[in-house]
Amino acid sequence: MSENATFQDIGDILRRHESFVILSHVRPDGDAIGSQIALGFALEAAGKRVRLINEDGLPDNLTFLPGSHRIEVPPADPVDAEVAIALDTATKPRLGDAALHAASAADIWINIDHHISNPRYGDLNLIDATSPATGQILYNLITELDLPFPDETRDAIYVAVSTDTGSFQYPNTTAKTYEMAADLIRRGLDVGKINELTYDSHPFRRVELMRALLNTLELSDNGIVAHWEMLDDTRRKLDLRPEDSEGLIDIIRAIRGVQIAVFFEELPDGKIRVSMRSKDRALDVCKIALEFGGGGHALAAGIRMAGPLAEAKPKVLGAIHSAVEAKH
Repeated sequence: MSENATFQDIGDILRRHESFVILSHVRPDGDAIGSQIALGFALEAAGKRVRLINEDGLPDNLTFLPGSHRIEVPPADPVDAEVAIALDTATKPRLGDAALHAASAADIWINIDHHISNPRYGDLNLIDATSPATGQILYNLITELDLPFPDETRDAIYVAVSTDTGSFQYPNTTAKTYEMAADLIRRGLDVGKINELTYDSHPFRRVELMRALLNTLELSDNGIVAHWEMLDDTRRKLDLRPEDSEGLIDIIRAIRGVQIAVFFEELPDGKIRVSMRSKDRALDVCKIALEFGGGGHALAAGIRMAGPLAEAKPKVLGAIHSAVEAKH
């Protein structure tokens, strides 16, 4: 179906079926993992059987989340689940081949996401591009359907939304986001402790990575575009994990005058991962990402493209500078 499913449509599926596999995108972030835990524990508390699967497993920086031990890498054989639920995943292939195989026995696919570029690949789709995080959509779904709200769900929703809003700082943060956070605190969330575990508990190698990135930092002549790069050699030398670079782009996004920040990263398979952040909706980085087969939001988007870096970087920067010139 092309139009959005209602909460009640999804509620009917959740009520009528007993077994679920809940998935999120490769290289998962706080919104991906938090959303899986939030919905998974709500369904389990309602008496359902649930598996939480991610192609890349649980990132080291989210092991503090209650319930995170339930995130598993895909088993070799398809799991016994009637319904597959994809969360925070803009396109179906971004779930990963092994995760898709694990969920292949499901009869029904539900797709819940907040990426405007999502092509609605589920049997039921709930895409809300006005929501700052998939976690906030799930908060609304769980409360609207009066599903159980265990502590794991509460903490996971907070981390999902906090990490995807830059700790409630990005322009996508709404009054409803703050109202949701207030409700989670009323439900017993220890906001000081969970913020400390989310933002003030990084491994030393992340700081070493920051030093390496700063040595590659470049600013455009007009001061509008800042970019830096991470070589595969740096990843090996510092023994980095994918989550170590999470959120670092905000450092260069915060430079006064910068409107677009870009993070180029060499991947072990020779591809180039490009993360883009914009401070100005008129400089829509999702449109730029779509030119290269990527996607995302107006203010945050990403691309995976063929290398080498020396060829990929000028192409992306050229498209960005064209967008800047068109605006100015």
